[in-house]
Amino acid sequence: MTTTTSRQSGIEVFEERSAAIIKQLEQSGQLKTLQMIEGPMDANVRVRGYGEVVCFCSNNYLGLANHPEVNAAGIEGIKKYGAGTASVRFIGGTFTPHETIEKTLAKFYGVEAAYTFTSCWNANEAIFPTLCEPGDLVISDELNHASIIDSIRLMTTIKKGVHKAVFKHSDLGVLRSVLEASRANPEVTGAIWVVTDGVFSMEGDIADLPGLRKLCDEFGALLVVDDSHGTGVMGKTGRGTHEHFGMKRSQIDFITGTLGKALGGAAGGYVAGPRNGIELLIQRGRPTLFSNALPVSVACSANKAIELLMQEPKAGRVVRLRENVAYARAEIKKAGFDVLESPTAICPIIVHDTARAIAMSKKLLELGVYVIGFGYPVVPEGHARLRVQISAAHAREHVDKLVSALKTLKKV
Repeated sequence: MTTTTSRQSGIEVFEERSAAIIKQLEQSGQLKTLQMIEGPMDANVRVRGYGEVVCFCSNNYLGLANHPEVNAAGIEGIKKYGAGTASVRFIGGTFTPHETIEKTLAKFYGVEAAYTFTSCWNANEAIFPTLCEPGDLVISDELNHASIIDSIRLMTTIKKGVHKAVFKHSDLGVLRSVLEASRANPEVTGAIWVVTDGVFSMEGDIADLPGLRKLCDEFGALLVVDDSHGTGVMGKTGRGTHEHFGMKRSQIDFITGTLGKALGGAAGGYVAGPRNGIELLIQRGRPTLFSNALPVSVACSANKAIELLMQEPKAGRVVRLRENVAYARAEIKKAGFDVLESPTAICPIIVHDTARAIAMSKKLLELGVYVIGFGYPVVPEGHARLRVQISAAHAREHVDKLVSALKTLKKV
């Protein structure tokens, strides 16, 4: 007699497993809630169920996300070119505004060429799998953005014989050891790439770009910088972290970045650098060949935002942002909170426990201040934090309201 063992279907297994994970997150206080914003992004936003609150969780560093000229450029783009590109770039998805913004980006950075993507995630995902070949080695800071990490993982999956290594966060001594070991490795026969964030999004600290450049020069390596949180924020004119250090743009081989933060607050990403590298991304980049083009309306609005930044007398928004950051950091400390030291607009307040960070975030929102609590898996276990982000759109009274709410948390 034959017996058969009943087995759950795939959907039953998935439903039970996913329900158990969500229940565990609820019980531990770690379940994230998506807050609905019912109006434009600005210093104040309207959040469903809470009304108007002061926003300190946006990447709108220069306050350009709701700038009337930026909005008007996007609206005009839709009127002239329609809502969708309906194609990838090499088929029928390249419109005049793509050419325009890529020329603007190249001018902004002082490079030969630039190319846009629907996100900086896609830009980072394209660069290493496309540009690296067997025998190459990519060395990454351990706290680099997830898109860089995934790009390197994808690279080693689709191109056998390409190597990867990781160095301890901002530790040039460890990086030197990795570079020295690469010289003795007979399998490393091609180009060596060192990649780092310019501004690290969770820590708010900055990479030692002069130190990295010096090591890259010594070992003949290329330097790639994702400056998504540095562009528009760092440097005298907001050109980025390299400008903050007084470096020439030519000292960075490739820059990746986003149009969704300081540069207009919409969406999209880009790679800027030498013409041959950009041409290879056009010819062989999988996110280029298999994904629709950046929406034209976004290309138009972001281009206007970059123009405003380049044309602004004495870099007024960048200066105002820097003043707001200095004031906010000083006042947060006076309120009795430790904020990680940095010249950037990201001010992390470490609270360690994920559930506590989420609970504090909820209480702040009830007090009219919108700050997000970050925990695992966004940051390592035990390193949960409130990430306060400052904008040029903020006035002193906005920062004062934040500090007042933080003081109230101390009493709870």
